[in-house]
Amino acid sequence: MNDATPTAMNRTVGRKSNAAYRPREYLTEAEVEKLIDAARKRGRNGPRDAAAILLAYRHGLRAQELCQLRWSQVDLRHGRLHVNRAKGGIESVHPLCGPELRALRPLQGSSPYIFTTEAGTPVTTAWFLRMVQRTGVAAKLPFPVHPHMLRHSTGYKLANDGHDTRSLAHYLGHRNLQSTARYTALAPGRFAGFWKD
Repeated sequence: MNDATPTAMNRTVGRKSNAAYRPREYLTEAEVEKLIDAARKRGRNGPRDAAAILLAYRHGLRAQELCQLRWSQVDLRHGRLHVNRAKGGIESVHPLCGPELRALRPLQGSSPYIFTTEAGTPVTTAWFLRMVQRTGVAAKLPFPVHPHMLRHSTGYKLANDGHDTRSLAHYLGHRNLQSTARYTALAPGRFAGFWKD
């Protein structure tokens, strides 16, 4: 049999577009809160899981960036997080606020990694995917969720709060402003003066 002949073994199944699975690619602030609350209540690893979702959302972290977070990147005393970006993104230092500091302190242990399994090994991106999906179901969100939605949620939230594109790009580690423009394009404040009722 020649390699060009299609068989059940080498046929690829076409994936539907994201819109076929969910109505949008971000969560609202209230939906993220529901996700964090549901994670907190799910089993003995609830505090770790809730903290992972909170940090991914507050800092626009990709799954890989979250799973590779080390304590050496965190300054709990001064409330700072050094964010190393994947995909050639720009590194930055973000402020850590009260909710994040309270979520991180109980996780301190002997591992150099912040998020670990019960065996003490660093969590994986596959773990983060499964955890976020299961937590979305537990939170009774109306559509399936995945980790990258938390990063998009960061962009939309900050754009809706009126932050400029350049600051938002630096916060998310984008080298190209085109990557950030999607968030400011959907910010409803752009259309606030269109109708005068």
